[in-house]
Amino acid sequence: MAKTVSKKNIRKTKKIVSPFSAYWKKNNFLLLLLGLIIIIAGYVFMSMGPWNSFPSLFISPVLLIIGYLLVLPASVLYFKKEQPINQEGHDIASGKS
Repeated sequence: MAKTVSKKNIRKTKKIVSPFSAYWKKNNFLLLLLGLIIIIAGYVFMSMGPWNSFPSLFISPVLLIIGYLLVLPASVLYFKKEQPINQEGHDIASGKS
C-alpha cells in the first residue's frame, strides 16, 4: 500500500513590521506636518512683493530658521517615554521605603 505524504507549507510569509513604527508616533507626524507648513509659509513670504520688502527680508528667514532648525529636528528627535508602572507595593515588600 502506498503511504500518503502530507505536504508542508514551505512558503510561510512573515508579516514585515516597519522599523519606524516603534519611533514615529502621531505626535512626530504632527510636528513634521507643522514644520512643513512653517517652511512653506516661509517660502510664500519670501515670494511676496519686491525682493527688499519686509516679509521677504525679515519674516521669511525667521520662519525658515524655525522650520528647518527647530521643528523638523524636534519631529525626528521627540520621543515620549512611557510612564513606569507604580511598584510601590513591590518596593515596600523588598524592604525599600
